Amino acid sequence: MPNIPPLFSAPYAPDDADIAARLFPSAHLAPPQEARIDRTATRLIEAVRKRDDRLGGVEDMLREFALSTKEGLALMVLAEALLRVPDARTADQFIEDKLGEGDFIHHETKSTAFLVNASAWALGLSARVIQPGETPDGTIGRLVKRLGAPAVRTATRQAMRLMGNHFVLGETIEQALERGKPRAGERPRYSFDMLGEGARTAEDAKRYFDAYASAILTIGKAAGNHPLPDRPGISVKLSALHPRFEAISRHRVMAELVPQLQDLARRAKAYDLNFTVDAEEADRLELSLDVIAATLADPMLGGWDGFGLAIQAYQKRAGAVIDYIHELARAHDRKLMVRLVKGAYWDTEIKRAQERGLDGYPVFTRKAMTDLNYVACASKLLGLRPRIFPQFATHNALTVASVLELAGDSGGFEFQRLHGMGEALYEQLAKDHPEIAYRTYAPVGSHRDLLAYLVRRLLENGANSSFVAQAADYRVPVTALLKRPVDLIVRPDHAHHAKIPLPGALFAPERHNSGGIEFGERAALDRLLTEVKAATPDLKPVADATPEQAGAAIAAARAGFAGWSRTPAATRAAALEHAAHLLESRGAHFIALLQAEGGKTLDDALSELREAADFCRYYAAQGRKLFGSETPMPGPTGESNALALRGRGVFIAISPWNFPLAIFLGQVTAALMAGNSVVAKPAEQTPRIAREAVALLHEAGIPKAALHLVTGDGRTGAALTAHPDIAGVVFTGSTDVARHINRTLAAKDGSIVPLIAETGGINAMIADATALPEQVADDVVTSAFRSAGQRCSALRLLFVQEDVADRMIEMIAGAARELRIGDPSEVATHVGPVIDAEAKQRLDAHIARMKTEARLHFAGTAPEGCFVAPHIFELRDASQLGEEVFGPILHVVRYRAKTLARVLQAIERTGYGLTLGIHSRIDDTVEAIIDRAQVGNIYVNRNMIGAVVGVQPFGGNGLSGTGPKAGGPHYLTRFATEQTVTINTAAAGGNAALLAGEE
Repeated sequence: MPNIPPLFSAPYAPDDADIAARLFPSAHLAPPQEARIDRTATRLIEAVRKRDDRLGGVEDMLREFALSTKEGLALMVLAEALLRVPDARTADQFIEDKLGEGDFIHHETKSTAFLVNASAWALGLSARVIQPGETPDGTIGRLVKRLGAPAVRTATRQAMRLMGNHFVLGETIEQALERGKPRAGERPRYSFDMLGEGARTAEDAKRYFDAYASAILTIGKAAGNHPLPDRPGISVKLSALHPRFEAISRHRVMAELVPQLQDLARRAKAYDLNFTVDAEEADRLELSLDVIAATLADPMLGGWDGFGLAIQAYQKRAGAVIDYIHELARAHDRKLMVRLVKGAYWDTEIKRAQERGLDGYPVFTRKAMTDLNYVACASKLLGLRPRIFPQFATHNALTVASVLELAGDSGGFEFQRLHGMGEALYEQLAKDHPEIAYRTYAPVGSHRDLLAYLVRRLLENGANSSFVAQAADYRVPVTALLKRPVDLIVRPDHAHHAKIPLPGALFAPERHNSGGIEFGERAALDRLLTEVKAATPDLKPVADATPEQAGAAIAAARAGFAGWSRTPAATRAAALEHAAHLLESRGAHFIALLQAEGGKTLDDALSELREAADFCRYYAAQGRKLFGSETPMPGPTGESNALALRGRGVFIAISPWNFPLAIFLGQVTAALMAGNSVVAKPAEQTPRIAREAVALLHEAGIPKAALHLVTGDGRTGAALTAHPDIAGVVFTGSTDVARHINRTLAAKDGSIVPLIAETGGINAMIADATALPEQVADDVVTSAFRSAGQRCSALRLLFVQEDVADRMIEMIAGAARELRIGDPSEVATHVGPVIDAEAKQRLDAHIARMKTEARLHFAGTAPEGCFVAPHIFELRDASQLGEEVFGPILHVVRYRAKTLARVLQAIERTGYGLTLGIHSRIDDTVEAIIDRAQVGNIYVNRNMIGAVVGVQPFGGNGLSGTGPKAGGPHYLTRFATEQTVTINTAAAGGNAALLAGEE
């Protein structure tokens, strides 16, 4: 029985300085070795710069259209989307939009390469024919459309295909094999990559599996008789083989994906091919390694040396992954191939860590640290030969030279390059070192599928800091390219990028970002689950307040107002910040309570906990600025004028059940920070969460006299809002209740008091033909079905351009089918229950009606209890949806490209204006929608839920609320009165300051 190592575990985001301190001592080699590296790298760089390729490659394209220019960015977006746009009108608008962003007309081509010249010519021609205002929407649109637009469309599409041809070896594996046939005297090695996005549906996953299986068969039959490693290979992406390749779905992934990967690996073994599992994002690393370890345990793969995986050097865990893979290989007595890459998702990894409030980043923030770690990992891999066969994927001449020096003369490794890139470098390497093999990583797929791949390569290699871009730039001296990573970093404490703050310091110095965890880090997730399971929240019933108790609470709050309002703003702010600290330190307890009483999934509960802490800190920071001191006003000499904000009195805070902690605390802390005393009435379904939150605020330093809790149903809320002694109401809930409160306040004699209301909406999303279907599917499923659709911001109405509607609706329905519905305390659950039986009854009634009035695209299956499964209905017209449906039900309407104005009109007619989503690559379209839409929060090319405090202030208008926006800079002032104090400083005999002044 082999001694199998335990599951992979390593610190997810260790400190950069600690890693640098560990790598620095071995970073420099002996002087003779460094001199050889310099000579080799110089020769390779000069080869890149001297090459005159009549066709051209990516280096030529990057030299011609740098991503630091408008032309380069426009070219990138065109490449990403144009070939998937089926209709002429949208294609014309898209081409005009992008070509108008750069100066393609006056672009003077510097390159002699055919690829560059042809692309520049086609884009210049297009830009000349289509000038801004000359599309079908322009004054002379008909003439241009009749004479010029078809030619423009053809020229621009052809320019994109020309680029695609250079990056993609073939649209089918047969074409790729034919194109990759060796010429006389050559024995090229290839690893074929079947292009495509990750699977969103089971059908996607099956299609990708079949494509991999078919490619293995075709490659195997044409592979010849050479032994490994001198044989072709195939790269597979785990996320393409399973629609929910995510940490929380681990048990399902292991049960469903491992047999499929074993099946593909056995097929590859039958032809003795190189079979490489591609790298994924950092949050999927542990899951990927679990799948790989389980696959390697298959005894039928014994005696085969072709199994491999890719490891990303920009991940801080790269060295630990190499150690783990070596242990696996030794345990199973196998030889493995390891492709070492630098990494292709850097910007995504940085953003994800910031959004999740992690302690640090899983990737290096400085490119020099990635380069340093790459060489360290290369050294480690070379030391593990022959058990490990290293494959060094790089286009960096200095890295190639360093690896050559470290490798010595013993062989047992290869280099790799991307098809269409690095040709000059590796041609020179082959001349100087004919014994060194290199493999070409060759994408295979349709031009439509290449878009995401092409853009990623351009972004990765076109950034100003990349070696490929700098090597192609003659203005950069060779000596600058030879500077070692360790010398660029200088000191370990400079290993972290000075301009990229740690996630916790994202909003510094004003406030701290709330802390979260990455569910893809097994240790952190297990720790949280253990703490939540051990929590014992008090679930005893909470008695409703009597009318007398409600009145007494207002009287007590009125009595407590004077003392609290005179408390310095700094003291009030400190109490809120302490409350945020207590919330986070007791996070597991509140998560357990949110799950037990609010039906929250783990992801939703953690997000709500973080939002609550963010509210406390944000309003504390805002309050210090607004209430800390009076604001001097300009005026004549001999007079002082100052404006100050003061609390109003007793505020009634009525919060909903769908965010029983975050919105409850958001309302209460804002009112308190402004100097008001508060009577808080939570939703009748979630009083226990409110009780715990109030107790926490009292513990944090809020006087009991300033904050009172009154529980009960709508009648209790009505009694509170009708009380004559209140100074304002902050409310989140239904539009009907908001109207009732408004009428109640207006009918009272006495002071005119403010109502701050945030209600719901028939929230829409518009997706045109330029949108990426996979991204639309992700964002629609998240926006419509997360939290069982019980968010004010949730998507209710999706408008899809008819030209792409069938594919998008099919993908969205397929993705919804993969969601797990059930017990929210189970980590794998995506959709939990609706709040109560009454809510379920309303939603079930709407579903029954829609089944008779609309076309059903998807109906999920719900377990027993208060569960409603996701549903998707297609409407004939948006007017069929006359009210907000507060649950996991999506309504879809098709529209024609030329009727976008009618879509916007239909959204306006609902009267709501809370959230709107837009998916389009056409900036003019996006700007036109934004300009017209009277909507509080608009989200472009992303999901439309989860507004972040202080980043996306939240709230709508019309039937969706009064404003100002919660979590925004104008919110606190609505809870306050303004007082101007004017003092005649000359009243006592003159203005001494003026009289004492000198000329």
